[in-house]
Amino acid sequence: MSAVPPWLRFVQRLQSIAQMGLHYTDGVHDRVRYQQLLDIAAEMGAMGSDAPVEQVRGVFSREQGPSTPKVDVRATVFRGDEVLLVRERSDDRWALPGGWIDVGEPPSVAAAREVREEAGYDVTPTRVLAVWDKSKHVMRQDPFHIYKLVFDCTLDSGDARTSIETSAVGFFGVRTLPELSTHRITAAQIARLYELHLEPGAPTEFD
Repeated sequence: MSAVPPWLRFVQRLQSIAQMGLHYTDGVHDRVRYQQLLDIAAEMGAMGSDAPVEQVRGVFSREQGPSTPKVDVRATVFRGDEVLLVRERSDDRWALPGGWIDVGEPPSVAAAREVREEAGYDVTPTRVLAVWDKSKHVMRQDPFHIYKLVFDCTLDSGDARTSIETSAVGFFGVRTLPELSTHRITAAQIARLYELHLEPGAPTEFD
């Protein structure tokens, strides 16, 4: 069952239709109507989330071109029964290293880059543990549809180092986790990733 509330599903669909229409249409009148549709989506999003409508409109206005899901990459680095986590400055909670994949960047390269930038370690991605639709696992009022790719990585070298996005780095037992940034990763997801890590021949889990 989806964790996304029905009103947000409607906002996402309206925003996607409007964005696609604005990208493809050549008609002046059609552009006006698609812009009106985008404004309605922003107003609905503001009502549902208690965010200022101008803030929601600003988020939508940064999206150009065909509307597609966004891709978030995460890296698991296990050391025995411990997992590497970073504390996010944005909410002072812990998560797997990761973030958005840059345009033109292979997913595995993005996973290794995120670990290096956020935690200070050099790693080698070895396989994809999971491909998840975020809306099916995490209750979060995201304005966009998000896929999450999780790579299992081996630790090569480096020392713990924070970044502009992270305030602490550490390894934690998978059963004794600190307070997590649950819109990024949940304890249940980490437990499942650890199970997959212990089964080298296990297929990638996907939605």
